[in-house]
Amino acid sequence: MPNGTWLITERDGHIVIVKEESQSRTKLALQGLFVAGQGGLLDIVLASDYSESKTLFFTYAQGQLSANRLVVAKATFDGNSFSKPQVIYQVATDKGTPQHYAGRLLMLPDNTLLFSSGDGFDYREQAQIKTSQLGKLLRINLDGTIPNDNPFIEHQNQAAHAVFSLGHRNTQGLVYDYDSGQIVSHEHGPAGGDELNYISAGNNYGWPVITYGKDYSQARISPFTEYPGMQLPSVNWTPSIAPSGMAYYGKNQQSFASLQGQVLVTTLVDRKLYAVDLNDENFVQANVFPEVTGRLRDVVVTANGNVAVLTDGKAAELIVITAN
Repeated sequence: MPNGTWLITERDGHIVIVKEESQSRTKLALQGLFVAGQGGLLDIVLASDYSESKTLFFTYAQGQLSANRLVVAKATFDGNSFSKPQVIYQVATDKGTPQHYAGRLLMLPDNTLLFSSGDGFDYREQAQIKTSQLGKLLRINLDGTIPNDNPFIEHQNQAAHAVFSLGHRNTQGLVYDYDSGQIVSHEHGPAGGDELNYISAGNNYGWPVITYGKDYSQARISPFTEYPGMQLPSVNWTPSIAPSGMAYYGKNQQSFASLQGQVLVTTLVDRKLYAVDLNDENFVQANVFPEVTGRLRDVVVTANGNVAVLTDGKAAELIVITAN
């Protein structure tokens, strides 16, 4: 946060507030929170005008096992406590599994909100159906309405109006490269086929028609690794690294000049922090800060160019890497 406070979500609905060496935990009053499998409280971002509005946005799983969905909610935070969160958008397609919510949020420069909706694991074919909101990136205004320049705004089915891009499996990384003005994402493949993509409105990113991965049983999901009208990934990770969080290290950041123009990617299976060079057409990758290891859940670049990594599990730690 602007004053150096950290806010960390926990799936059971708590927010951990870290101020210097002290921390506290508060439970959000989330309407219909569904905690099971991969479901629960997920991402959190500050509104671009947070300093004035004190508004934050959350994603979480809502409902019950037989019918649950990803929702976006907003609340205000006064530095100590949160207002009751208000749901501003519900993913229109219910599912009966507690997996693959995605739920990553990104504030775009035009003051709209982009967020990822997973394929629900058992519903992967719906990632190709424009009228299903599973397996998509969705774009909304900050009040939950739909921008009138979304790519499928003229579709007769209203569920398609929020769709920004389709053909995604379980998108866990979503950043804005403000040096090139492009959106970058990464997503989990099945056994293999993790991907990094440049995102453009209306594009189809192929899942499950094209993939480099196999099912967990090693059965073939599709005979295709490319198909007309579907975007190929810029980076394919096979075997899987299980990418989790992602942050962009901008060219205006000075603390680690060698990282400028790169995305930092935390991993759960490889247990490393990677830097992927977006300046290089081969997307050269390197394991950076190798002393940071384990199941790494998320990464953030701070305003002064430090790198913060959040580890995973009951003994999770927030690690801040400085140049000094």
